[in-house]
Amino acid sequence: MFYSQPGLRPRTWEASSPEHKKWVEVFKACDEDNKGYLSREDFKVAVVMLFGYKPSKIEADSVMSSVDPNTSGIRLKEFLDIVRKKKEAQLYRSEVRHIFTAFDRHYRGYLTLEDFKKAFKQVAPKLSERIILEVFRLQIVACSETEYLV
Repeated sequence: MFYSQPGLRPRTWEASSPEHKKWVEVFKACDEDNKGYLSREDFKVAVVMLFGYKPSKIEADSVMSSVDPNTSGIRLKEFLDIVRKKKEAQLYRSEVRHIFTAFDRHYRGYLTLEDFKKAFKQVAPKLSERIILEVFRLQIVACSETEYLV
């Protein structure tokens, strides 16, 4: 379920009961020795099971450096929080891609200023052209800084 507060992105997401149960089951399955935590390798296996890809060394390092240093690995509560955040990011990227695709009528992989204007006329017809141009300009700057391609 998604819920959001005006102006905040990305929206927060809560797992359904069956999904939450699945995450706990994956944690338990990957915690083979019932240590109460996942090692770096256990975490990688859990990500493969839940998301279908093996995390990179950088991602694994980032996650392992974020856990409580007094533990030997990722405890269940931390694991559930990590998985929830990964799922939120996945859903947000999917939503952005879906919206972008709806406005990319010529299937070029990018939006021209004219595409952008048409899109805004559909969703916000009373918005001034000056604001639309400014938003378009800001998106170009944001994309060039992050090199983000949809």
